Amino acid sequence: MGVDISDIVIKHETKLSNFSGSLVSVDAFNVIYQFLSSIRQNDGSPLTDLNGNVTSHLSGIFYRTISLMNEGIKPIYVFDGKPSALKQRTISERRLMKEKAKINLEEAIEKGDIEKIASLRRSINYITPEIVEDCKKLLGYMGIPFVQAITEGEAQASFMSSANIVQGVISQDYDCLLFGARKVLRNFTLYGRRRISSRNIYVSVNPEYIELEETLTSLGISREQLIDIAILTGTDFNEGLPRVGAKTALALMRKNGSLENILKLKNETIPNLEEIRQLFLHPPSINNVDTTFREPDKENVIKFLCDSHNFSVDRISKSLDDLQIQFNRGRQANLDTFFK
Repeated sequence: MGVDISDIVIKHETKLSNFSGSLVSVDAFNVIYQFLSSIRQNDGSPLTDLNGNVTSHLSGIFYRTISLMNEGIKPIYVFDGKPSALKQRTISERRLMKEKAKINLEEAIEKGDIEKIASLRRSINYITPEIVEDCKKLLGYMGIPFVQAITEGEAQASFMSSANIVQGVISQDYDCLLFGARKVLRNFTLYGRRRISSRNIYVSVNPEYIELEETLTSLGISREQLIDIAILTGTDFNEGLPRVGAKTALALMRKNGSLENILKLKNETIPNLEEIRQLFLHPPSINNVDTTFREPDKENVIKFLCDSHNFSVDRISKSLDDLQIQFNRGRQANLDTFFK
């Protein structure tokens, strides 16, 4: 869900090849949700193995990671830790939305509304502990590094950007800018033509990037003020003011200078305000991150994906050859740098 400040940030359409040579952090839960909702069968149900286990996330992690590597982009996945207590409202709201979608799905099935059935199935996704462990196991076999965040995965991924450990953060969420990500890379794991079931149309989705400093300079505000603008509109940690979107919040900030002045003007209060600010400015983060890419364990990848989850041996083997090529190139580049 996250914060919606899309109307005021500056986006640039780009190509993956423009980021060749970049080390990036990946908001793992964010992209896994994308895979679970978009990598589906025609009737909207997820991909499964012969035992009925969902495999959409495994397909996404495997093939999209190798696509990134083939473009010269080296991803480090960051997984969520324990959510902040301030996020309980958002978590409850999401759970309620899924329960309502389940009820609507049952009604659509009774009516035989095929279009609505597919749409609702795509909207009901759960990242279970088993899905998380499967993703970590697969990444380990592939030789791709990953990080277990203390709290929010996007906060850790963004910290890695602000600390110059990585050159960008792959995520759909604008919250990463609030957490200090210098550059946010959107639509990097799912792009091309995408179908919108509710409207029965296809739209083009292209990779794009947002630079924090460019946005702040263009708007004439500080990062602290951007955080306050987001708080006014509503974040995962608080409800925003009624009828206040990003553009309105920006105008209020420019006119009144601070969130405190705006709240006084509106006769409003925001519970836990300072705690929310500090959560964005100084989230608990891991400083010592292992960025080592290791040689892929082809045998275990094939056992895991093909033997356990019924993926095609031929397709997996071909993609593993690509992954091995990228690993060899990275190893050679490191050797070349060492002997200069």
